[in-house]
Amino acid sequence: MAFWDRLKSGLTKTRDAIKQGIDPVLVQLDPTRPDWDQASLEPLEEALLSADVGVESVDELLEGVRRARPRDRAELETMLVDAVAKETGGGAPTRFQSPDGVKPWVVLLVGVNGAGKTTLAGKLAAREAARGKSVLLVAADTFRAAAGEQLEIWAERAGAELLRQKAGADPAAVAHDGLEAARARSIDVVIIDTAGRLHTRTNLMEELAKVRRVIARLVPGAPHETLLVLDATLGQNGVAQARQFHDALGVTGVALTKLDGTARGGVVLAVKKELGLPIRLIGVGESLEDVDDFEPQAFAEALVRG
Repeated sequence: MAFWDRLKSGLTKTRDAIKQGIDPVLVQLDPTRPDWDQASLEPLEEALLSADVGVESVDELLEGVRRARPRDRAELETMLVDAVAKETGGGAPTRFQSPDGVKPWVVLLVGVNGAGKTTLAGKLAAREAARGKSVLLVAADTFRAAAGEQLEIWAERAGAELLRQKAGADPAAVAHDGLEAARARSIDVVIIDTAGRLHTRTNLMEELAKVRRVIARLVPGAPHETLLVLDATLGQNGVAQARQFHDALGVTGVALTKLDGTARGGVVLAVKKELGLPIRLIGVGESLEDVDDFEPQAFAEALVRG
């Protein structure tokens, strides 16, 4: 099954919830009315909020429906698809890949425990290796049991090199050694996997900021991407996480994992609207190919129409 077909399947719970909000609206649909009151759109409002679209985005979507006054399901769904695509970025997707002329291209992965950082690191390594790039995975998660072993398995699957140190080592020192090794070996891409940390723990966030400073000192302009990995099943809780990480680290983009099977797929809109951060990647499974660049139009179609 192609990636976007898997995404459509994975968003079934979210899409069904939205359709349940559309159906009652269609029953009372009357394009001749000069305006639609709030009560007439409440089922759709509740459905969008339950999908964690976010209050501000929901208000804008509903206002668009009021102005457009669609005549039937097709028009209403088309209006929602267009609005969601615009809200989440619009235009053509940008490829998340190492640019020509930047060597090493450094990607720092951050996020809370269980978001899927290590898995994403392996998938990104495989994508870059498939493009003919040499890749070094750096295991800067020195606290989680077996984190290094897990990344080693991904490195083997992806055809990437790995740098890891003993458990409990200073993450900033590991990142330093990784970048030194990358420069010595003329590596194209460095992907740094960090330990999950609660966004409310100031000391742990400061440790992550230290890792970022060390990277910046060694490679001018690095990290070129500070990618926040969010578990889509957390919905609005993920938005709160993103805000804290962004404030502390200057996140450049978001990777949303576990979109398959969640009823909260609307969180994509909330992250983009409330934080202004681009959604760079989405993931739907554990296989190497289960990650892709975020495409606003394709995502909107999968979310609303399937």
